[in-house]
This record gives sequence, C-alpha cells and structure tokens, in this order.
Amino acid sequence: MTDLLTARGLVAGFGAQTVLHGVDLDVPAGQVTGIFGLNGAGKSVLLKVVAGVVPTRSGSITLDGTEIARLSAERRVALGMAHVPQGRQMFRSLTVEQNLRVGAHVLRRRERTAYADELERVFALFPLLAERRRQMAGTLSGGQQAMLAVGRALISRPRIVLIDEPSAGLAPAVVEELLESLLRIREQGLTMLLVEQNIRFGLRLADTACLLQRGRIVYSGSTADLDSDQLASYLGVGRLLRRDLDVGLGRQSAPKKAPAARRPRARS
Repeated sequence: MTDLLTARGLVAGFGAQTVLHGVDLDVPAGQVTGIFGLNGAGKSVLLKVVAGVVPTRSGSITLDGTEIARLSAERRVALGMAHVPQGRQMFRSLTVEQNLRVGAHVLRRRERTAYADELERVFALFPLLAERRRQMAGTLSGGQQAMLAVGRALISRPRIVLIDEPSAGLAPAVVEELLESLLRIREQGLTMLLVEQNIRFGLRLADTACLLQRGRIVYSGSTADLDSDQLASYLGVGRLLRRDLDVGLGRQSAPKKAPAARRPRARS
C-alpha cells in the first residue's frame, strides 16, 4: 500500500529539551494511523511537528512525495493537510456555520459551489451541527465542539487529517457517538493520523498502530497483528486496563452494564 505521508529521522523539542529522537513514521493512504503511548511520550509533539506548529530540528517529512518539513503550517494546509488540535480551539464568538466557513478559507473563489457541497457533506456526517448552524460555538457542549472541530477540518477537502486527542474530556456516550462518525469518515477513504490517550477508542478506529516511548517509535504495524500482552507491556498498563486493549482490538466485547437491583417494596 502506498504511503501518503512519511517522516524520517525527526528530531524536535523545546529549548534545550529534545522530545523526539529520530522518529520514522509511515502513514498509508486511505487508512487511519494511530499514535499511542504514555503521557510525556511525545505523541502530541509529533503531531504538531507534522502539522508545522512545532519546528523540526532535523529530519524529513514528505506528503505524497513533496518535502514539507521546512514549509509553514499554512503551506501544508494548502497542500491538503488539516489539523484538529487538542482542545478543539473553536472561535467561541462565531456561529457553527461561521467556524466551518473559516475552515473552508483554502477553497478558491471559483470553488464556491464546492463549499456549499462540502458544507452539506459535513452536515450529513454531523446532523446536530446542521440543527445548530446559527448557534454560537462557545455555547456548544464538549461533544458538539469536538464534532465541529472535525467538521471544520473536513470542509477544506483535505487529503490527510491530523487529529489530536478527539475524545479528551468527553462523556462515554458522546465518545461512542464521535467514534461512529469517525468510522464513517474512515469508510470514505480519508487518510487520518490520530493521537489518542483513550486506547479503546483509538484501537477501534486505527488500522495501523505506532507505539511511542520517550520520543522513539518502538512498534509500528497493523492493529490486527497486535498482541494485547505485548501492547500492555509497551504502554505500561495494568491488568484492569488490559480489557480495554482487548475491546479496542476487537477480541472482547465491551462489558454490558448490570441491571439496577430492585428495591424491596415496603410493607404496608
């Protein structure tokens, strides 16, 4: 399978601190590549380096054969890259539709009809956004803002979307709803590079897993080939969290909630 995005020997950090130590990354076209690791492993930094938000000290990044490591974030967007940052970063004083219009700024004037088509496509993926198109983004719930952030990235018709911690801070039911939307997007063949701390969420979405430890990739391969014991060892999780790994890998069903116990009727 052809790789849409590749990185070789990425070194990056802040000041005297080096966070990434020669990272190699391959993102196959039409698939979801997940980056997993403990807190502080460098996951979000790696995504920001690919997006052009954090500069590269050394190494190369290519998007469909074009070297982009020295290009600005804006130039990368023009080449077909979209970024959903951690925390969503909405324009709180703008409406839902105005936020989406901001995401479509890379579409040329002659593509105004394309904007209308893309707007309808986003609304079809996230019907709730259509219902709230004139509502201020700052008044949306966390889950609604997560959907708006993804929709804002999709409306520019990107070739690859970088998504940083989409499930962070969301209630379980909202996480499930967001996952279903992202799975539908994956079925459409859009390439995604995902950073996710919620391992069950991330493994259910990703086709390929990259495990990051202290700024180095220690495993890269199909999620179908992952061994949960090996994965638990890499991620340093205990026995209680191994069930999440098995559920994420599709080898165990999510536990159903036990029915609430009936209270005995008081005798008259």
